[in-house]
Amino acid sequence: MAVRYYISLPDPSRARGGDPAFSFDAHGAEEFATQLQNALRTSTLFDRWRDRQDEPDEVDPGLGVVDAGATVSGQQDDLRIMLVATSSIPGQVLKHRLRLLAGHGWELRDVSAA
Repeated sequence: MAVRYYISLPDPSRARGGDPAFSFDAHGAEEFATQLQNALRTSTLFDRWRDRQDEPDEVDPGLGVVDAGATVSGQQDDLRIMLVATSSIPGQVLKHRLRLLAGHGWELRDVSAA
């Protein structure tokens, strides 16, 4: 079942993960949306992160689930960026990807059935 996640980046310049290898490098709503969409549709971000873990084979494979049909739209709202992600990916996986991409620079504002 697809879920719609409403995500806010209150200060886009601070929406960066702790490791530049996994972090957003976007500037602008459309770029942030595209990078999050790629992180949900493909396993590339997860694979790079898993490979850098001390014990890659012990990483929960459930964190690597993808949704090839995921969509993300972005909109500038004054200084903040609002993202709407529609995906069947579980919430904990979405949050993990957002922590890699944006660190603590994001807020989950709402969730609804798509």
